[in-house]
Amino acid sequence: MLVKVFANLRQICGGVTVEVQPDGERVIDVLDKMVEMFPDLQNEIFSSEKALLPFVHVYVNGRNIIHLDDLQTKVNETDQFALFPPVAGG
Repeated sequence: MLVKVFANLRQICGGVTVEVQPDGERVIDVLDKMVEMFPDLQNEIFSSEKALLPFVHVYVNGRNIIHLDDLQTKVNETDQFALFPPVAGG
């Protein structure tokens, strides 16, 4: 599965997109595999309770997972998957 990453996550992951082969078919499986591949990602996206940090957003096919089944949302290899860190601005 191809995952698009944004902002500071691009530095951690080494580019705009990351090829991920998750060990399951849920959003959490994709994110777990990404953390396995890029350990510095852990503190950027997850709380100590393994929930997404505030203002971290995951979109599957253009829809925020909070409007789906959150981290349990099922994904397919062909889905568009995007990961956004908290971004400040003004």
